Amino acid sequence: MKRTLLLISFSLITFIFSLYNAPSACGQVITSKQVDELAERTLKAFAVPGMAVAIIKDGKVIHAKGYGVRSLKTKEKVDANTLFGIASNTKAFTAASLGLLVDEGKLNWDDKVVKYIPEFRLYNDYVTQEFTIRDLITHRSGLGLGAGDLMFFPNPSNFKIEEVIYNLRYLKPVSAFRTKYDYDNLLYMVAGEVVHRLTGKPWGTFVEEQIMQPLQMTKSAASWSRLKDTTNVIAAHAPVAGKVQVIKRHQETFGSSAGGIYSSIADMSKWVIMQLNHGKYGEGQEKQLFSEAVHEEMWTPQTIIPVTTTPPYNSHFGAYGLGWFLTDVKGYKQAMHTGGLEGMVTQVTLIPELQLGIIVFTNQQAGAAFNAVTSTIKDSYLGIPPTDRVKQISAIVKASEAEAAKISADIWSAIAAQEKKNKHKVDLKPYTGTYHDNWFGDIIISLKDGKLWFDAKRSPRLTGEVFPYQEQTFILKWQDRSFDADAFVTFVSNEKGQPVGIKMKPISPLTDFSYDFQDLDFQKVK
Repeated sequence: MKRTLLLISFSLITFIFSLYNAPSACGQVITSKQVDELAERTLKAFAVPGMAVAIIKDGKVIHAKGYGVRSLKTKEKVDANTLFGIASNTKAFTAASLGLLVDEGKLNWDDKVVKYIPEFRLYNDYVTQEFTIRDLITHRSGLGLGAGDLMFFPNPSNFKIEEVIYNLRYLKPVSAFRTKYDYDNLLYMVAGEVVHRLTGKPWGTFVEEQIMQPLQMTKSAASWSRLKDTTNVIAAHAPVAGKVQVIKRHQETFGSSAGGIYSSIADMSKWVIMQLNHGKYGEGQEKQLFSEAVHEEMWTPQTIIPVTTTPPYNSHFGAYGLGWFLTDVKGYKQAMHTGGLEGMVTQVTLIPELQLGIIVFTNQQAGAAFNAVTSTIKDSYLGIPPTDRVKQISAIVKASEAEAAKISADIWSAIAAQEKKNKHKVDLKPYTGTYHDNWFGDIIISLKDGKLWFDAKRSPRLTGEVFPYQEQTFILKWQDRSFDADAFVTFVSNEKGQPVGIKMKPISPLTDFSYDFQDLDFQKVK
């Protein structure tokens, strides 16, 4: 779910770390003034309008500030209470929701999903019957990265959670069950539905009543639609035609358990303090949200993620727990997660043995920005000599973006040459018609003013012009230029040369993984 779990995936973080210099002597812990300077530099380096940063140490919030503006339109300032969509940092709340039910004896981690959702079906019958609650939240289903995300992304679509659950049966696995890590969102939506079925309360109601209210996260809500006060909330931003601007906000109609929560660094600090105290909270930590056993289960490796041991962190393992990425940094265990939706990305990092928590929220989908801030703060507490993370990571991002831009430029140059050479010679009419995919539904390929056009019936923002490129392969240019997700559209023909199907895949290597075009298999129906 957005270019965090994407641009700043676990593997990319590892790659970035591998470029750093080896650590030497212990350094100085970063000061609030230095965090201020770091944040301001980061905003400029990555063209981020607004950011909020919190540091939690030894059970206390020692830094919590906002930087920049909530919106480039209003210019209102970000502060510690400004609300951000935390996106996939929601997943830890969903794991905790299930954990509360485990503590109550209403659920076991290894219960079969079909016990609670009888209509649950995956592509393979054996996997369906063996699939557990634990499997829902550990990214080891065998489905590909972001499989089926187009049912909710880009928002809005007209799917419902019941249809998402039904359509899982059409998503073909790319690896054997429980053998490989591939990040998914849909199964966390199913996990939220388990909470609903078991308690009779929608996941949003449950998480607010059972987690947010006890922790006094008073301004937070389980989704945008549940916010009671939107007077201090960020707008989403993204580069459009090379300029950062306000874009349409993601407003989910279902599936909030995968990434719907809105919160502030002030409220999230309470969540982090509780996590660092193994589920304890309140004055003197006399209350217990979830048990020590549930806490340890969430921070126990469940799915292995490959990691390279390189300076400065010298990480020896990578894994996904229950709602958390897990690794070791300089000999300390780290629990971390990122989150991303259209125009906003977040990161929460915990090093329990140091009683250290770092929260970075931004209102632009430049995931590298939060990584630069988190890494700099974390380095100071680990005794790693100061390194200009902003400069280093900015250089990596610019190189990646330049490579992606060249790929796109070469394609559009080829299309321009093709149009000049074959003007009025390409017969587009045979490609028109209705094409159907089992889980995504229908798309219409039509002629509009002599141009070939793509329209998704169930995801209205997915509309754009289709340009002839090479042979049977066309290029789809989305009308909404904030997507940054133009795609190859390859028509499949029968023995008579008539188009009967469509395959798609993203053009840019930086395309957000939730644009899972490669999972679509359209067949012409009329």
